[in-house]
Amino acid sequence: MKKRILLLLAAACGLQAAEPANRVVISADMGKDTISAMIYGHFAEHLGACIYGGIWVGEDSPIPNTRGVRNDVAAALREIKPAVIRWPGGCFGDTYHWMDGIGPRESRPSIVNTNWGGVTEDNSFGTHEFLDFCGQVGAEPYIALNVGSGTVREAADWVEYVNSDAKSPMTELRRKNGREKPWNVKYWAVGNESWGCGGNMTPGYYSDLFRQFSTYMRAGKLYRVASGGQDPDVDWTETVMDRLLNNPHNAIRSLIQGYSFHYYTFARGWNDKTSATRFGEEEWFDTMKQTWAMQTSLEKHIRVMDEYDPENRIGLIADEWGNWFDVEPGTNPAFLYQQNTVRDAVTAALYLNIFNNHCRRVKMANLAQTVNVLQSVLLTRGPEMVRTPTYYAMKMFIPHQNAVLLPVETTCEPLTSGSRSIPGLSASASRDGKGRVHVSLANLDPARDKEVLCDLRGRGKTGRVTAEILTGRALNAFNDFGKPEEVRPAAFSGFKVSGNAVTVRLPARSVVVLELE
Repeated sequence: MKKRILLLLAAACGLQAAEPANRVVISADMGKDTISAMIYGHFAEHLGACIYGGIWVGEDSPIPNTRGVRNDVAAALREIKPAVIRWPGGCFGDTYHWMDGIGPRESRPSIVNTNWGGVTEDNSFGTHEFLDFCGQVGAEPYIALNVGSGTVREAADWVEYVNSDAKSPMTELRRKNGREKPWNVKYWAVGNESWGCGGNMTPGYYSDLFRQFSTYMRAGKLYRVASGGQDPDVDWTETVMDRLLNNPHNAIRSLIQGYSFHYYTFARGWNDKTSATRFGEEEWFDTMKQTWAMQTSLEKHIRVMDEYDPENRIGLIADEWGNWFDVEPGTNPAFLYQQNTVRDAVTAALYLNIFNNHCRRVKMANLAQTVNVLQSVLLTRGPEMVRTPTYYAMKMFIPHQNAVLLPVETTCEPLTSGSRSIPGLSASASRDGKGRVHVSLANLDPARDKEVLCDLRGRGKTGRVTAEILTGRALNAFNDFGKPEEVRPAAFSGFKVSGNAVTVRLPARSVVVLELE
């Protein structure tokens, strides 16, 4: 009775109970944009042991394989439903001549990988092998054309070889090499990082090359992706959009369907990437701060695209993203092999939440890279394979694929380091075809739990709620060869349901995904 009187007095005086410090308000009845499954894509470049040893071992290898592709890697990738895989680069793509990678393997010329270590590759993994690999894992292929050192004819011939069903020299060559029907590859990148390793071009010069190359890509219904500039280079985006879209000729406007955006988290910067496993709370903060900065950069490019493409026809394709730390001690610095900790899992969740929340414009994203390179989902060593914390973060986010994005408003306590401050909580939400709502939460704080109120608006009373959690006992917990996994998802019960609200006790350095029926 006394408590009721106090509440009445507070209401009479215009007082209200304090709002929760961490609150996620979800408008369950207002979603309209679909989170493309392509946001959950991957990138496999000829770099280090990503292709050779990671994906491809050859048909004569003692490592179990199907037509040369590792069985363990293919099976693990199928589990996380990789909607699309980008290949052969990256910087490697603008030195790659595709005809060197077809025909009898024993007759293929070798290539020196001048971008990544100067190693010699035998070209045993080429177009047929990549497309077979995509088929084995259930992914759409995304091929990057060589614009930097290639020719228009070379690019046009590759598209025809892969996609045409007509009788021509290219299709006859494909049939001679064992493939009767075309693969009908939809996604093609017209160059890669053309501002740098892809040719050190100016945006105006690249725009003209994009128009030229794209004009002669005629086989199949194509989704052509233009090369973006460096992530802060809005002028590059402005120039490409102006040259291609601010144009009275519809034939030119129709050449572009996507625009590439690359972003890497370097912790303290390109010259101070820091260790992937030996770090403290300050380096943790640096990593989260730089990842949050990606959202600002992304939104700047989206504003330019909105100006030139108000119909939202052109997708922003974030086809390289992830953490870039120092290589593991004792490994080739050009192979970019790094371990993968719970910090990477939390960062991956932050990236994916940002992409989800911008899915109106973001239509594809590709984690760099698939196996053994940078923030990979899998590591291999001889016949052994390890699933990384990032692998499990992406697996937990599968319910968002092709679901309807639900607007969220997030209020949270800051994560601080000295005088610096960033949001300490990241969230996104979606509604699937069965009406279930999935909420993905990431607690960016490495040491402190958060109590988070998830408030669902615009739907009936919440029914059954289930959840999974991914975290680690230490900041740098990781999965390694020859020992049990330290970081893997587990059932989570640290929440309470009251009407349409779910209060979650979110542990430090954790990713939690809720399913609300």
